Amino acid sequence: MRVPMGFLCVCLMIAAGTACGGRLDEPTATFEQATKAAGTIVTDDDPSGQVSTEVVGGTIDPTNPFFQSLGTNGRACSSCHVQSCGWTLTPAFAQARFDATQGTDPLFSPVDGAVSPNADVSTLGARQNAYALLLTKGLIRTGLPIPSGAEFALAAVDDPYGFASAAELSLFRRPLPATNLPFLTTVMWDGRETHEGDTLSEDLAQQAIDATLGHAQAAVTPAAVQVQSIVAFEMSLFTAQSTDAAAGDLTAARGGGGPAALSQQPFFAGINDPFGGNPQSTPFTSDAMTLYPWNGSSPANPGSTEGARAAVARGQNIFDERTFTVSGVAGLNDLLGRPQITATCTTCHDAPNVGDHSRPLALDIGIASASRRTPDLPLYTLQNLATGATVQTTDPGRALVTGKWADIGKFKGPILRGVAARAPYFHNGSAATLDDVVSFYDERFSIGLSTQDEADLVAFLQTL
Repeated sequence: MRVPMGFLCVCLMIAAGTACGGRLDEPTATFEQATKAAGTIVTDDDPSGQVSTEVVGGTIDPTNPFFQSLGTNGRACSSCHVQSCGWTLTPAFAQARFDATQGTDPLFSPVDGAVSPNADVSTLGARQNAYALLLTKGLIRTGLPIPSGAEFALAAVDDPYGFASAAELSLFRRPLPATNLPFLTTVMWDGRETHEGDTLSEDLAQQAIDATLGHAQAAVTPAAVQVQSIVAFEMSLFTAQSTDAAAGDLTAARGGGGPAALSQQPFFAGINDPFGGNPQSTPFTSDAMTLYPWNGSSPANPGSTEGARAAVARGQNIFDERTFTVSGVAGLNDLLGRPQITATCTTCHDAPNVGDHSRPLALDIGIASASRRTPDLPLYTLQNLATGATVQTTDPGRALVTGKWADIGKFKGPILRGVAARAPYFHNGSAATLDDVVSFYDERFSIGLSTQDEADLVAFLQTL
């Protein structure tokens, strides 16, 4: 069901409102006009300091439908998109809710919070087992079928929970943050809420409807005014790290950290695209992250604030400038017809000072491959109907939307701002820390990072 979007307020049309998969050649205005009035800023602790959210043009209104149960199981959007967790969900938060309620909080709904919708939740011990992936990795189960007309079929399934089939594969994914949304060009990990010809606001509205009907198990579609309020609230949120435990205030010494600067960051679809997709024909620059004009030289006291800022500056330089060879990445090397691409981190994380790709991009970097499967995840064997070839994956990703063999294992990259508040990482929570993320990329692309390089890169990522 598509929702008429004439009711959406003007603020939704200001911010980055290019079509997802539609009018990507039309630049939009910056956020300056939308953010002339300073918004309310709320700050929460996270493992490396403090993360803050600016609510542009308003406040966090607890009566907004975002915080209300619109379904039948007691859940609201805020059940899985928690302010103090960077507007997503962390295992620590889930465990705290489990302990406080013995696993009866609305967050713990078998429909998608459990390892199977048929999981036993009759006792405390049973609930601990049923919600194990939510408690340890912050994963929500998404049930999707092999689409009609797909180029592949499900040849075999190894589901430790005995539920998945071609009619409904169990896909365990992290909830994406409900903040910094004006920078999106793709909605959802697999882009299934990104529709050609729609505006970003329309796609987010449909996502809110589908989440209410699915995750909240609503019996009826939410009212248009409720959807309007949810999307308007989400579009007003800008979240970023504001204080680092070691580097201190991230706006000090001309630093560009924090949500206020982020809320005014220019953006349009294709901005700084490395493959010639900028509609203004502006050449790509690898210097996409320019937040910290700090001196990267190590001072005499490396444990000082100045020493910490030097590490951040070095990490930013590595992110922007360190080159490596990208090969074997479906969605990049194959589509460009280039077996090898000399890249930096900003080749894929090209949106200036934001960190996602500025055009719709879904890549297979191997996160869902059989070699990285852990015993707590299902393993699917898919067979190409034309060639008979098979591939094993823990999550077919984009392929369950398009039905295309070439899209198996592809996912979008998330926005990096506020990343320190929302471990674990990747769509399936397979990287427990940012150190693990950096180590994965170093190994996957043979970057050759030294121990100091890795520490500096993590120091930078923690300030986003």
